[in-house]
Amino acid sequence: MKNVLTVLLGIMAGFALAGLLFFVARAPAGEAIVLQPAPTKAPIAVHVIGAVPRPGLYEFVEGARVQDAIDAAGGLLSSASIESINLAALLEDGQQLIIPYKSGQEPVETFTEDELELPNDNEEPTSEDENTDTDLVNINTATLEELDSLPGIGPTIAQRIIDYRDENGPFNTIEDILNVSGIGPSTFEEIQDLITV
Repeated sequence: MKNVLTVLLGIMAGFALAGLLFFVARAPAGEAIVLQPAPTKAPIAVHVIGAVPRPGLYEFVEGARVQDAIDAAGGLLSSASIESINLAALLEDGQQLIIPYKSGQEPVETFTEDELELPNDNEEPTSEDENTDTDLVNINTATLEELDSLPGIGPTIAQRIIDYRDENGPFNTIEDILNVSGIGPSTFEEIQDLITV
């Protein structure tokens, strides 16, 4: 009798356990949680010019400030005037940041006699229309003599172009030649149709 009672209790316990498992298995599952990766900030490009040692195009992460752009361009020149600049302002993609000079301290292009190309009375004038792509001077590969042949570029500036190229690598655009000491907007205007990269 004791054995029968034990068997009956075992069967009832088995049914109770099976019923419990049935209800647990039927309980609705919770919703799956999907974790999204944090969005990465796209880089922004800012053109820094004016009273900085290394004007140029710089990339920053979104949220960068004007001070970050000034630091990237090598800081401020002693002739910089920052009273009108908000150093804490956020940078925007495509922005041109102009660091002004103090009044009366704007840079003035000066040239030595070697840097100026004086016209030769024996040469016949040539038309700019006569220039073809093969006549363009590649500022990344040109020799001193080839660079010296450009208007407004004497042997001294030609050597500066080569030195700049050796120290900083090839020019990415013809406008990068403006970073060479002694080449300003007026000289660039004279040579822009004669050079290539």
